[in-house]
Amino acid sequence: MHSFGYRANAVLTFAVTILAVICTIASISDNFNSATPTAEVQVSNINWFQKQPNGDDVVGLTLNISANLQSLFTWNTKQVFVFLAAEYETPQNSLNQVSLWDGIIPAKEHAKFVIQTTNKYHFTDQGSNLRGKEFNLTLHWHVMPKTGKMSANRIVMTGYRLPDKYR
Repeated sequence: MHSFGYRANAVLTFAVTILAVICTIASISDNFNSATPTAEVQVSNINWFQKQPNGDDVVGLTLNISANLQSLFTWNTKQVFVFLAAEYETPQNSLNQVSLWDGIIPAKEHAKFVIQTTNKYHFTDQGSNLRGKEFNLTLHWHVMPKTGKMSANRIVMTGYRLPDKYR
């Protein structure tokens, strides 16, 4: 006859194995979700556009952000981290990214939103490269599952341009 410790070890090992199998199945099932998020961002106002004393350009924007990210949520989604970035090129760098706004969406009910906000973080360029500069606004998201690997994607919106003169 087996001792209590041996039996407890067998039951615990079996339970952990079953839990690992269930977590693996949950993680694999997310691959069958075809997400179709939508987003639109409008720059409703350029509040200020200045050159700082240290030579950097800095911009303040009013943004209208509307997005429907509900398709990113499955039964395995814990939360979605979303952020809006301005992306542009300069002679020094082929890609500059500046985060303007971010948020955490805890549930599917909050994943469809329309907000008007100013940029949460300064749109700053180290140098005088922003006058007359064309830029893209990109909505990035990172899906954080309850189990499995994180996934990330983005929607790029083109056709934005800063003024030629400081305000």
